[in-house]
Amino acid sequence: MTNTSHAGPASPQLPHQVENEELFVRWHRDGDQRAREELVERFLPLARNLARRYAGAREPFDDLLQVASLGLVKAIDRFDTERGAAFSSFAVPTILGELKRYFRDLGWSVHVPRGAQEQALKVQEAQERLTSRAGRPPSVSDLAEYLELSMEDVLDALETAAAHHSASLDAPREDGEEESGTLVDVFGREDPHYELVDDTVTISSAAKQLSARERRVLSLRFVQDMTQTQIASEIGVSQMQVSRILRRALANLRELTGEPEPESA
Repeated sequence: MTNTSHAGPASPQLPHQVENEELFVRWHRDGDQRAREELVERFLPLARNLARRYAGAREPFDDLLQVASLGLVKAIDRFDTERGAAFSSFAVPTILGELKRYFRDLGWSVHVPRGAQEQALKVQEAQERLTSRAGRPPSVSDLAEYLELSMEDVLDALETAAAHHSASLDAPREDGEEESGTLVDVFGREDPHYELVDDTVTISSAAKQLSARERRVLSLRFVQDMTQTQIASEIGVSQMQVSRILRRALANLRELTGEPEPESA
């Protein structure tokens, strides 16, 4: 009797897979530079496709392709054929990691510590997500609450993000008063916001003499930009009580800073 039982055939390898494995053996075992160059040539379209994902106005495609090619070479040098995985499944995250590192490091106009870069990118991603969700840009307090960070940390991250790209001093500038020019034109001018520094210090010093509730209500109203109704819900009082607290706090601040009462219309 003929025995028809037999083990299932092994999955056949495609000719190009066998050739690739042979090239990796020649490179890793024998140090054959020609094999390495042929591997780079074979998988360069993969690097080109990944680089094209990140192509934009600020980053020329040729620069991105160079970075992706570097990632490809690293992947070829590190790939272990004995693990049984396809090279592409190993190369893709390696190349993408190189591209992301390029944006994280070389994409910044000034040197920024890695931790600060990651925090800035995290805040930028949260901005985009919250803007898409609410239909408006989030406030600093919104970002702080969403990311579970302090408002100071969020502000630091926003300032750090501003260093991601530099602007040319010859870039055109409009100041809203129908005047045009370049950014270099504003250098040497006196910043009108400097006048606010003394006022801020004076108010901050005077606010320390207010009650804790008055300080909190002022912060909710003028820092977090909440309405009186929202403040009432936040601190558990009526809107009328919030109105009284605000009037009393502002009157106390005017008295402490020597600011005259505003003239009634």
